[in-house]
Amino acid sequence: MAKRYKKKKWYKRLRNEYRLVIFDNQTFEERFSFRLTRLNLMVSLFSLGIIFVTLTFFVIAYTPLKEYIPGYPNSDERIRLYHLAVRADSLLYTLKQREKYLENIKKIISGQEVGNEVVEPESSSKNYDTIHLRKSMEDSLLRAEFENQNMYSLYFTEAEQPVEISVSSIRNFNFFPPVRGIISAPFNAAQEHYGTDLVTAPNEAVKATLDGTVIYSGWTLETGNVIAIQSRFNLVSVYKHNSILLKKEGEYVKAGEPIAITGQSGELSTGPHLHFELWYNGTALDPEEYILFN
Repeated sequence: MAKRYKKKKWYKRLRNEYRLVIFDNQTFEERFSFRLTRLNLMVSLFSLGIIFVTLTFFVIAYTPLKEYIPGYPNSDERIRLYHLAVRADSLLYTLKQREKYLENIKKIISGQEVGNEVVEPESSSKNYDTIHLRKSMEDSLLRAEFENQNMYSLYFTEAEQPVEISVSSIRNFNFFPPVRGIISAPFNAAQEHYGTDLVTAPNEAVKATLDGTVIYSGWTLETGNVIAIQSRFNLVSVYKHNSILLKKEGEYVKAGEPIAITGQSGELSTGPHLHFELWYNGTALDPEEYILFN
C-alpha cells in the first residue's frame, strides 16, 4: 500500500501547477508571469528537441554546411581528384614515350632493329551528342521482306500445330456471332445455299467469329464485298454482301474484332443482310448448329 501511494503521489507531482514570475530587479515590478507544470515542461522540452534535430538534419542534408562535417565528401574535391587522375595518366603515357625513345636510340647505336611506337591509349570519354544512327538500305529491305513473309503466314508454332478434330467437337469452340439479327434464309446444301442469311439494321459492324488471318478481301459480281478468314483446325469463315471491308488480305484478326459493315452489295442480294458461311476441311457446315445469332 505504501509503494502504491508513493507512485500515485509521484504522478500527481507531475501535474502540480507552478507559477513563473519575472520581476524588475530594481523596482521589483512584475513584468510577466505564466503557469506551468512539470509534465508540460517535459513535453515542451521533448518537442523542442525533435524540432531541433529535424532542422539540423535538413540543414546538413540540403546545404553546403555538410562539407564541414567529417565524413561528407566535397564536390570540388571530387572534380580535383578527377583532373589529377587524368593528368597522372597523361604523365604516365609521356614517361612511356620517353622510355621508348631512349630505348630506340640505344638500339640504333647498337645496330639493332627499332621497335614499334607506344600506342596511345583510347580516351574513355565520348561525346554521344555527335553520334547519329542511320538506317542502311540493306536493313530496310530486310525488315520489309520479314514483315511481308509474316503477314501472309498461316502456319502455327510447334506447340500450336493444327490437329485433326471431329465435326462434333467443333461445337465446343467459342464462336463469336458475326452479327445479331433474324435468320431470313437458313443453311440448305441441297439448294446450294451453303450459309445463313442474317437480316440486321443498316450499317451494322460485322465481327470475326474466330481468331485468324484474312485470306480474301475483295469484290465479286454476285456476292459483292466479301471477306474470308482462315482460323485454326482448317476452319474458314466467309462474310458476303458487305458495304465496306475494314480488313485487308494478310491481316490477323481477333474474335469479335470488326472486319466489315453490313450492306446489300452484289447481284444476289435482295436487301441489307449478311450471308455467313462456315467451312471445315472443305465441307460447308450449318452455322446455326454452332452459333446463336439472336
